Amino acid sequence: MPSTVITYGTFDMFHIGHLNLLRRIAGLGERLIVAVSTDEFNAGKGKRTLIPFEQRAEIVRSIRYVDEVIPELSWEQKVEDVQRYAVSTFAIGDDWQGHFDFLRPYCEVVYLPRTEGVSTTELKRSLNRFCSVSREDVLHAFEVLERLRQDFG
Repeated sequence: MPSTVITYGTFDMFHIGHLNLLRRIAGLGERLIVAVSTDEFNAGKGKRTLIPFEQRAEIVRSIRYVDEVIPELSWEQKVEDVQRYAVSTFAIGDDWQGHFDFLRPYCEVVYLPRTEGVSTTELKRSLNRFCSVSREDVLHAFEVLERLRQDFG
């Protein structure tokens, strides 16, 4: 029977850090299952996503390292998933260090380093800052750029 690895995540605003993590997690076994957090589960955690669950799941499903995608409906499902799918390794980013040690009686637990300089949280902060720029500031910037183009262009 092939060794199965499982991971969990929201995977909102999919970025290179997600891809790097999935690639490295897939290398820990022969089969990778990814549980993608549903919109309802995220709402219960006080977390809002930009991309709906079905789209996030489809994005993750299309990654060549991923063999199967399942919904993450609750915190409590992890032990059941490990047993149901005969998981040998649970892996997740090291920002969760220690949080899932309760799975150690059921499988190996691995915390992998994150990709430096990229995170969904930081991308959302940048997007919020970008979106908070006033219309007047944007128009002023275009005026300045136009003057520079005329002067130097």
